[in-house]
Amino acid sequence: MPTGHAIVVGAGLAGLVAAAELLDAGQRVTVLDQESEANLGGQAWWSFGGLFLIDSPEQRRLRVHDSRERAGRDWMDAAAFDREEDALPRQWAEAYLDFAAGEKRAWLRERGIGFFPVVGWAERARNSVPRFHIVWGTGPAILAPFIARLRRGIAEGRAAYVPRHRVTELVVTDGGVTGVRGERLREDSAARGKSSSREVIGDFEFAADAVLVSSGGIGGNHELVRERWPARLGAPPAEMLAGVPAHVDGLMLGIAERAGARLINGDRMWHYTEGIANHSPVWPAHGIRILPGPSSLWLDASGHRLPAPHYPGFDTLDTLTQLRTTGHDHSWFVTTERIAGTEFALSGSEQNPDLTGKSLRLLRDRLGSGAPAPVQAFLDRGADFVVADSLDQLIDGMQMKSPVPLDRSAIHAAVNERDRGFRGSGTLPHARAGATGIVSDAQLDRVRVARNYLGDKLVRVAAPHALTDSQAGPLVAVKLHLLTRKSLGGLHTDLSGRVLGPNGTAVPGLFAAGEAAGFGGGGVHGYRALEGTFLGGCLFTGRTAGRAMAAAL
Repeated sequence: MPTGHAIVVGAGLAGLVAAAELLDAGQRVTVLDQESEANLGGQAWWSFGGLFLIDSPEQRRLRVHDSRERAGRDWMDAAAFDREEDALPRQWAEAYLDFAAGEKRAWLRERGIGFFPVVGWAERARNSVPRFHIVWGTGPAILAPFIARLRRGIAEGRAAYVPRHRVTELVVTDGGVTGVRGERLREDSAARGKSSSREVIGDFEFAADAVLVSSGGIGGNHELVRERWPARLGAPPAEMLAGVPAHVDGLMLGIAERAGARLINGDRMWHYTEGIANHSPVWPAHGIRILPGPSSLWLDASGHRLPAPHYPGFDTLDTLTQLRTTGHDHSWFVTTERIAGTEFALSGSEQNPDLTGKSLRLLRDRLGSGAPAPVQAFLDRGADFVVADSLDQLIDGMQMKSPVPLDRSAIHAAVNERDRGFRGSGTLPHARAGATGIVSDAQLDRVRVARNYLGDKLVRVAAPHALTDSQAGPLVAVKLHLLTRKSLGGLHTDLSGRVLGPNGTAVPGLFAAGEAAGFGGGGVHGYRALEGTFLGGCLFTGRTAGRAMAAAL
């Protein structure tokens, strides 16, 4: 392999964006990945395709009033930066907010990326307005222009894509990174996301003027997740589902650290509490996340209602912290078929064939009555789902799926409390007195507020009804697990994406982007992320680092 070029380690979204920037600047680039070409695009291919935008045309059409200042307040409140090493992540956050409020949408549109017209409202306790813009075509559509640019670069003779090459060492010469060494893995025809062979058939060494680490986080390595699990979240669960393939193992972070890089904020992580076992798993412990609307009743493993304000779709990390105090690794949604059909969005491009395939026919089916086909598949075949005609039958089915004894009377009381709140005669602790003196359930108040947003009323939040309303279809219970997903810490980088060492100076020749860089600076989100900022963080850091590398070559 000739010298005088850049190497990108990791063929996910951040790495592909950086490679595209290098090629656009007239540079040469080699993209290495331990997986086969079937996995080109990495985790982004599996994503729902949500992107964080500020004051977009889509928001304005839905009468959402947003601004850079408002989004900045939401971000900083969620991040709660409180460490000396948060100085650069905070600056990355400000730069990303400027990008999301400025050229981000136009930059994406120039590359053929469009958006579904309804803006989602994820993490309602943190986002003061809806900002979750779903890409028309989901994750694969985000990747498409950057994969096309790489293939064009290969045809031009200025790019190489080398799969099944696992980097095990960064070559360091006189204190700077000058290349990579590693192992060639046996070719493997495993499908995308499937575990592939780790049989070594040889080794390799490539020289470069600059190396980018864009290898992702640790979500597929549950041993490493538990090792870095912070005490503030309680004890790590004994059982977890994986929201990413097993090859998202975090090993490249340690390799970079041994070459002189500094890792920061390793104890900050983002996992979901609404994980369900995939009925058709692709990777080990494959879980899917339910992106819930606000109407389902949330119970702990023994059947007690979670205390306010731990409601579906409001604050992932706070609810995780609450659940870890229960001593059990799972919780429950109790809901109706009507709510599940309207409010259960499933994470993943493969779980949204209408949006992924840009199919108006399937989209009409989603907007019609009944559950969309992917949700119905879980209702019919999901190991974590119970469907029953009566509450007692539902509890019996729940108990069959759990070793934790269920408090039958507590479940009845929680359902009755919610339903009395719907009728206007609720009881504490979830009830509150309104201005008219009528007592209502605090969760149902939030449901009604959500329906004040046109996007939610149209497609996302079911009309309020009692769980025991026979017209709403059978009752549904869903056993929920912790689903590992994102690392919020990573390699410490400056505002050009250059990796810093323990003394705060840049390691010559070494850059990082995407989740490996904590989506910017080693932790742009602080303690909590605003949804839609993971893919956007890969786009922004990949673009920034790619341009900086091109300028340095």
